[in-house]
Amino acid sequence: MNSDSDFIKTVFGLKLKQQRQKKNWSLQDLAVKTGLSKSYLNEIENGKKYPKHDKIIQLSESLNCTFDDLVSTKLDKSLAPFNEILQSDFFKEVPLELFGINKNNLISIISDAPKKVTAFINALIEISQNYNLGKERFYFAVLRSFQELYDNYFPEIEEKVVHFAEENLLEISKNIKAEVLENILVEKFNYTIQSNNFETYGALDNLRSLFIPEKKLLLLNDKLEKDQKTFILAKEIGFNVLELKNRPNTYSWLDFGSFEEILNNFYASYFAGALLISKEQIIENTSNFFLQNTWEPKSFENLIENFTHSPETFYYRLTNVLSSELGIKDLFYLCLVKKKNSDKIQILKELHLNHQQAPHANATNEHYCRRWIAVKNLAHLKENETLTDAQISHYKDQGISYLVISTSQKNPFSDGSNRSYCLGILLNSHTIKKINFIKSSTLKTINVGVTCESCSVADCEVRQAPPIRLEKEYFNLSMKNAVDKIRKELL
Repeated sequence: MNSDSDFIKTVFGLKLKQQRQKKNWSLQDLAVKTGLSKSYLNEIENGKKYPKHDKIIQLSESLNCTFDDLVSTKLDKSLAPFNEILQSDFFKEVPLELFGINKNNLISIISDAPKKVTAFINALIEISQNYNLGKERFYFAVLRSFQELYDNYFPEIEEKVVHFAEENLLEISKNIKAEVLENILVEKFNYTIQSNNFETYGALDNLRSLFIPEKKLLLLNDKLEKDQKTFILAKEIGFNVLELKNRPNTYSWLDFGSFEEILNNFYASYFAGALLISKEQIIENTSNFFLQNTWEPKSFENLIENFTHSPETFYYRLTNVLSSELGIKDLFYLCLVKKKNSDKIQILKELHLNHQQAPHANATNEHYCRRWIAVKNLAHLKENETLTDAQISHYKDQGISYLVISTSQKNPFSDGSNRSYCLGILLNSHTIKKINFIKSSTLKTINVGVTCESCSVADCEVRQAPPIRLEKEYFNLSMKNAVDKIRKELL
């Protein structure tokens, strides 16, 4: 919380409410007993005000508790788990206001059902420990939820990009030169920019850039390709145009101090993507692509090339506009990675619009379905190659299908790992009308699962593990059916 005073007021409010609830009194009941106004008591309980000495005596006498019961900052067992939360920067680090929750809302939830909320928080802690859900993964999960609530589309940033481009006589496209953006950073924002050989620093070989705020010095890895350098410069401009002060200083992530850093990093990245890929142009070109009658991988690769040499930037930019501008509401984006000399597939990034779609990350080290087009691309990818393909993935257990398009390539900033980017669009009456090549003979329909451990696809030729989770669900279901049968016979 912001100060010791806030903490003291919050704890007092919690304890007052707890004492009132022990007597099953309403706020109006307490107002009548003490002669204090209901609105004043409400402000006390919500941690907004701290009563004077004589008022505390009035409250303690009316509630038949001691003065110390109310003023002590020691919380009893039912509220003890919140002591650390209330004294930490929890309310600052997790921006609850983004979700319509302020401090007082949360305090009210806590005090209304402290034992239930305590049990819930303890369960979350236990789950996070068992599944290695650290602070970083928690914050990124919050960010993902925030993006999904807004359909990953932020018109105010789009408008600032347009204004910035007009002000600086730039055409929003991949043809924006890195030198132009570099000059803007130097001349308008007083940057010093240097290209460095990070290999001489050992572990920093894979670091793309380092910003030293004390000198406004931006160091760029001299291994950067042209598009990578342009994106980083555009992102730096985003930090400045959007006036984002709390920010990470490295690309990629090494550490962060608060959720605000993660959120601001996302905003700056969004700015960069919108500056390098025109919203109007990607909407027009993608709409025309969907009108084609045949699925052709080369056509999709040409679509990407119209905008960028980075498939990752293009796929992610699509998530900004498909829902908001083309009305394709149900979709997902995944970035998968496969390290050299390893069969393990990891989901590095994911995004689900409208609701969580069928394929999703799993934190229990289960084996992702090898029938996914993104995984098959990784298996077939050759050195220094880009591979694009698509399929209709049918999830038999849920009875739903997706058009999934995927592009895989070697990650230049890694020790031989490859990445697959994929976009999945739920097939329904609306999307089938928008995408002509859905019935193309070049597009195969494949039965898939999420992980091998939960998959019911029989005789799968690429299964990596038995369906143990599914078998357990079937066993539990058979037990329930047996119980129902006994009940019917005996009742």
